[in-house]
Amino acid sequence: MSKTMEPDLQNPLGNSHSDATRKEWKHPSDHWMRGFVLDNRAALGTLGVFIVMMAVFMIANPTVFTTWYLYSSVLTTLPVALFVVVPLVFVVTCGEIDLSFPATMGFASWVFAVVVQAGYDPFLGIAAALVTGTLLGFLVGSLVVYGGLSSLIATLGMNFLLRGLIQIINEGKSTALTSLADSWAYKIFSSQIYGIPVQIFWAIAFVVLSALLYNRHRFGAQVKVVGDNPDSAQQMGIDVKRVRVKVFIFVGIGAAIAGTFSVMINFTWWPTAGDGYLLPVLASVFVGGTPTWGGIGTVVGGAIGAVTVSFIQTGVVAAGLSGFYVQFFNGLIIILSLLGHKWNQARYR
Repeated sequence: MSKTMEPDLQNPLGNSHSDATRKEWKHPSDHWMRGFVLDNRAALGTLGVFIVMMAVFMIANPTVFTTWYLYSSVLTTLPVALFVVVPLVFVVTCGEIDLSFPATMGFASWVFAVVVQAGYDPFLGIAAALVTGTLLGFLVGSLVVYGGLSSLIATLGMNFLLRGLIQIINEGKSTALTSLADSWAYKIFSSQIYGIPVQIFWAIAFVVLSALLYNRHRFGAQVKVVGDNPDSAQQMGIDVKRVRVKVFIFVGIGAAIAGTFSVMINFTWWPTAGDGYLLPVLASVFVGGTPTWGGIGTVVGGAIGAVTVSFIQTGVVAAGLSGFYVQFFNGLIIILSLLGHKWNQARYR
């Protein structure tokens, strides 16, 4: 039998192409660009909403939205929200909710104000505020995890309890901290560099580190597994209770940082510090693409959501509408964003 008639055992179908020239089939998502879009579609969707919203505002009033003063004012207060939004992404991903962070902001910042007013170094006040936020976060997490209470009810009760305690101790009085302007703490954390508020750089660093913790660290993976299926996480050897307590501690630390920055921005501590952040911060988390059912989320999306919510009030007023339209557009942007995320990603649970 000639060689031309011998069967090819390595290529029984008679394919004349060699292995070297044969192209391996790849799934479309294997392409780096498509894979990036699929992995970050929630954050990219939020970014798309923000771009469209800003385009509308710019068309409505190009004079205002082409001046730096508008963006400088937003960047001054935006970090306060970012320091709370990011930890809340961890909590929601874990399948919980925390409504006590506004009171934690107020209580921790009050501790900071008391230390500074007593004549101590503001850095010591910052350390005291962080310890306070950590302890309050541990207390809230313990009530939910070890006390067996619903996180919604427990954290709401803690919010009222801490806020009431603040009012009882201070009797509604504020605390002025004019000496902060001459301190190194203010220059490092709340001054300006070439007209740009320094606190935005600290907030960006916080978002980046938190995103790495969420996406690249073991703790972030544990948070996702616990939020997706606690029983499976327990069988995998994960200490579910400890992970759940840790996310509440993280919120307490973030709230303490946010409260401290708010005091340094205004040079004044108010008994109502943190009160106005409850709904905007929660809206930022969900607008950013973190769903309510747990297991998945996006830190970067939450940060973009915070930017979006922060520009709504400024944009509505700058566009020539009265302040009465702010809540309407808040609700409109939130609903449209949630509908977009619902169509953009599958519901896993």
